[in-house]
Amino acid sequence: MTVLACDLGGRRIKLGVVAEGRVVRQSTIAAHADAPLPERLPALVEAFRTLCEQHGITFSQCRAIVIGYPSVVDVEQARILDHFGKFGDAAAFDLRAWARHELGLPLALENDARLALIGEWQIGAGRGRDNVAMMTLGTGLGAAAVIRGQPLRGAHGQCGILGGHATVQIGGRPCVCGNVGCAEAEASTSVLPELLKSHPEFAHSPLAAHGREIGYEHVMSCAAAGDPAAQFAKDRSLQVWGAMAVNLIHAYDPELLILGGGVMGSRDVILPAISEYVNAHAHGAWGKVDVVESQLGDHAALLGSLWCAEGLDRNDD
Repeated sequence: MTVLACDLGGRRIKLGVVAEGRVVRQSTIAAHADAPLPERLPALVEAFRTLCEQHGITFSQCRAIVIGYPSVVDVEQARILDHFGKFGDAAAFDLRAWARHELGLPLALENDARLALIGEWQIGAGRGRDNVAMMTLGTGLGAAAVIRGQPLRGAHGQCGILGGHATVQIGGRPCVCGNVGCAEAEASTSVLPELLKSHPEFAHSPLAAHGREIGYEHVMSCAAAGDPAAQFAKDRSLQVWGAMAVNLIHAYDPELLILGGGVMGSRDVILPAISEYVNAHAHGAWGKVDVVESQLGDHAALLGSLWCAEGLDRNDD
């Protein structure tokens, strides 16, 4: 089976042709998530056309297009239900009709973090486990859970994916979801500039020259060099992510917690810190939950698309 896969991120859109359990062609384009979704779709079509030409196939030789979207989606109807500040008009757009018209393919739509977990659960760090949770650390904070061998969705599609919108700070920062003090609003790439600016010595930090293009790898590097503002942002972020991890463990009782997302470029700092926090604060009368890094990295959601495309066949039977 060959599938077109798209992982819509807050800053990057990752595209791939996936076949036989691997990504055989891939590319990345800028997300421009503050623009209307229909304005980005022609670029997706052209990127997919180029990838297919490179692989020597046409759209008609693919089983489906699978899109991972960074918010709540209706999987059965392939509809976007909310946007959380990204592609603000997306809920009104018929992606299924677009896929049929522009690509001649059926569409499978899934939450991006859940799609990444599906990839890890099927062929990555969670393979062979029936109860797995995942955190994705990036522009926002994603989450997902597989329970008793099935991706968790709930009555309205949002079960498992709102771990980044659990309150970790009463009276904290406003979040794009409408809540205040969400983990995502307290420590994610999207709020990192504001977090740093809240420290009184930020004006003297080398990070001040980066403007809004500050990443966690910059922060970790400056923190290691003794910069006070960077150390503050690092410590605060690790604490927030640790609290989010504990919340996921308490909510879903997984055997394994997988950490993924673009921020994991600083894995040597993040993985041991969250593991230590979980061991200290998560309740588990039966033992400790293993905290591990994603095995599939940026390919996790793309590879999860194969399982979702197979689901189209299951639903047709």
